[in-house]
Order: sequence, then C-alpha cells, then structure tokens
Amino acid sequence: MTVNDVAEYLSKPCSWVYGNWKRELIPFRKVGQSLRCRRNDLEKWLDEQS
Repeated sequence: MTVNDVAEYLSKPCSWVYGNWKRELIPFRKVGQSLRCRRNDLEKWLDEQS
C-alpha cells in the first residue's frame, strides 16, 4: 500500500501519515524513495493499537 492508500484506509490525511509514521510505528518499508506497507502488517498494527 502506498502512503495515499494507508491514509485513506485510516481516514487520515496524507500529511498525518507522513508526519507520524515513525512515531506511531506504522509498519512502512522504504522501497527506493517511496514508503510501502503491506495490508496485513497494517491490520496487525491496528489490532495492536487497541
């Protein structure tokens, strides 16, 4: 998933995702200069936030 996909999935603006991904430990990986996240990793991360 791209940053835009994650932002849409979380109902947050892209600026929030970019500003908080390191602090919130959103499971992104750098691919070149882009951030990518697997849907399963994102869902697992969301489950851990509860």
